[in-house]
Amino acid sequence: MTDRQEPREWGRGMDDDSPFASNQYVPGHPQRSGDAVSSPVVQEVLDGLPGSAIFLMPERGPDGAVVDFRITAASPDAVDIASRRGKELIGLSVLKTYPTVAGTDLWRGYLSTLESGVRFEGEPFEYQEVVAGLPRLSRFAVRAAGCQSGLIVSWVRLDSGEREQRRLAVMQRLGQMGWADWDLTQNVITWSDEVYRIFDRDPSLGPVTLEELPELVVGEDLPALGDTVQRLLGAGESIDHTFRITTPGGGIRHLRIVAEAETDVRGKPVEVHGFFQDRSAAKQAERQLLDQEEAALIQRSALTAERELAARLQHALLPLSHQSLHLADLTVDVAYQPSQEGLNVGGDWYSAIELPDRSVLLVVGDVAGHGLDAVATMAQLRFTAKGMAITEASLPTILQRLNTLLLHTSERSSSTATMIMARYDPATAEVTWVQAGHLPPLLLRGEEARYLPAPAGVLLGGVADPSYEAATLRLLPGDHLLLYTDGLIEQPSEPLDDGLARLADASRACGGRLDGILRSLVKPDVRRDDICVLHVSL
Repeated sequence: MTDRQEPREWGRGMDDDSPFASNQYVPGHPQRSGDAVSSPVVQEVLDGLPGSAIFLMPERGPDGAVVDFRITAASPDAVDIASRRGKELIGLSVLKTYPTVAGTDLWRGYLSTLESGVRFEGEPFEYQEVVAGLPRLSRFAVRAAGCQSGLIVSWVRLDSGEREQRRLAVMQRLGQMGWADWDLTQNVITWSDEVYRIFDRDPSLGPVTLEELPELVVGEDLPALGDTVQRLLGAGESIDHTFRITTPGGGIRHLRIVAEAETDVRGKPVEVHGFFQDRSAAKQAERQLLDQEEAALIQRSALTAERELAARLQHALLPLSHQSLHLADLTVDVAYQPSQEGLNVGGDWYSAIELPDRSVLLVVGDVAGHGLDAVATMAQLRFTAKGMAITEASLPTILQRLNTLLLHTSERSSSTATMIMARYDPATAEVTWVQAGHLPPLLLRGEEARYLPAPAGVLLGGVADPSYEAATLRLLPGDHLLLYTDGLIEQPSEPLDDGLARLADASRACGGRLDGILRSLVKPDVRRDDICVLHVSL
């Protein structure tokens, strides 16, 4: 059959022994259901055909008019819009399965071909169907030809290529990349739409030529890009290279080119295929990440330096973590253990000195917070308290002045501290003590361990005009008196009373020995704050 010949219709000009010869279709002649050619025979024919083809038999109403068509045979490769294939289509009626076909040019074409025998080949037909809740619109080129009492219908889906193009465009846009081809023999460059966006170039100007590219590339990136392009065009090597360009708006973009060359029989590159990718967003994210890492390193270095400085300052103020002092007729054992919190150098401190009048000053304090500010506040309170005690000021007066000092120290205006201060008179063996919001001293006398009733006093730096009172205790030979900070007894999520009870039990169990108390209460695997303890015995 030449291009000028009319294609033969199914059922026309067939030999007498053709399986269709027994029921020749006569245009314009009404058909009866008994005139139908055997569907198995048609199926046998369609089994040998490529592509999508089906055999439609008309269904007629009481008046003989065609009310629908039913699929009675289908080629193995036939696929409809809902992805039903081959034999899955057999038995389906056209209008029930594809209801929007009714009244269309396609439907009228079916009827006309069935009536006249003239092949139908209309304009591309659009059909929309909702599948799994999603509308699907497709375009088909449909051909119908009469065959005995029915129709042979074949179709080609036109939107497959278009859909693939849309998918490719979406992939390029989401991946911020576009393809490029270069025919070296004809020096023709082809870009996808996305490459024009990447280069911020008007498509009417066409792709950037090899001669124009150096004008766009950032100068310091040009030599490396030139070497890369030379390897591609000279030796036919595949390349993967990142460089920067200047856009018409003056911005800088980071581009990646990945390309490979096709060579002729002599190994000379004749075509180049590849893609450009805009890496600007990724580069910006990398820079932000590096900036954040650098900032974190700077902050870590600053914290480490602060930790080291605070630790050195603290060590200078409290040079011995464990020591035993003999002051007047007292033995004072000191224990200081820093926090387990890494950089959190705290503000716990103690003083144990003999005053000019041969009395003994005993102090334990705790500044709120950690770090340099806490250590600096601790130093200020420690030395000021010692200085005022030497002048023989009363203990309540010392606390009032320390409170005023904290309230009016502008650089640490929010600092607060707790404190317990005692003065021992060896002539009377009496201990006079005051407290500013601190935990009560523990007295172990014989088998009894009890906390001393606290005189009035609020934490330092809390209120402008506090009132502090003193209490007096007479020490007896064999007594043990503990002054301590909260790190000795506190544990996370535990009531304070439980910690106080544990300290009393541990003191009784070990006879008031400081080393025994520490072994019982301080566990290396339990998170804790600074610990400062003064153990006083007569």
